[in-house]
Amino acid sequence: MTSENDLAPEAEGVPEQEAAPAPEAAAQEEELAGADLARQLAERTADLQRLQAEYVNYKRRVDRDREAQRLNATASVLASFLPVLDDIGRARDHGELEGGFKAVADSLVQATSAHGLEQFGEHGDVFDPTLHEALMHRLDADAPEGEPTVDAIMQVGYRIGDRILRPARVSVVERESADASSEDDGASEPTAE
Repeated sequence: MTSENDLAPEAEGVPEQEAAPAPEAAAQEEELAGADLARQLAERTADLQRLQAEYVNYKRRVDRDREAQRLNATASVLASFLPVLDDIGRARDHGELEGGFKAVADSLVQATSAHGLEQFGEHGDVFDPTLHEALMHRLDADAPEGEPTVDAIMQVGYRIGDRILRPARVSVVERESADASSEDDGASEPTAE
């Protein structure tokens, strides 16, 4: 019979299986895990930054849209007062603005000005088609040199900031050039051939 001692030498000759991984493998796994965590952290940080930028852009857009709506509402209300302001201007020009009505008219003009309504269009302004609507145009040798100018105001214009509510309706005068006057003179004289 064989004893336990006889078996033991055979068992000693068999190499033992390693139960724990080698220290190099463990360090490599930790390195991979650390790299994976760093990658995930970078992804999450980029996602957070992207979301934050989207939120900031959304907030700016909402604020800009809210301001645009406020300006549109203000412009709409003030545009409805333009005929009244025109009547007040005509009454003032003809000396019919007196007493209590004058105080009311002045209050109305002040209130519309407080909301940003500006009147424009003066005699002698340089004609600007973005601000003026030319109802008449004439040439005159006595007109100032250079660009066409506003000769008369038919109806004043109104704006809020850069937004034109109504262009000024004007008569424009432009200096008659010497070439144009000589062409007119030549057309009236008969030619000798």
